Amino acid sequence: MTDAPRHHIAAILPCSDLDASTAFYERLGLSVVSDHGTYRLLEDGKGWQLHLTNESQPTWPERDQNPFGLYLYSERVDELAEAVRERILGPEKAPTHKPWGMYEFALSDPDETLVRIGWPSGLIG
Repeated sequence: MTDAPRHHIAAILPCSDLDASTAFYERLGLSVVSDHGTYRLLEDGKGWQLHLTNESQPTWPERDQNPFGLYLYSERVDELAEAVRERILGPEKAPTHKPWGMYEFALSDPDETLVRIGWPSGLIG
């Protein structure tokens, strides 16, 4: 974690396989900055920070019942989509402009956490 404190928020996400989840989020540009065995801190150096933990019950999160979701804001939507194209959900395998004004795509992590990555459509060159 960086030394300079800043006003921000980080999600703490339970996962059943810490290594599989770490590898998934590394494909999206995050890196492990602190590892405490069953608890890892990842960040991208640009504002994304994610805490992964497998300290919960071995059956949590349950398959097909994971209520968690993350929304990652990034100007690099297309680049990130290309890095994870085979995991993108739905019939559209590329980011699209949505009616709510975001250029985005969605995928699931190894524990079926919904991950949306997007950027405001009005800011796309």
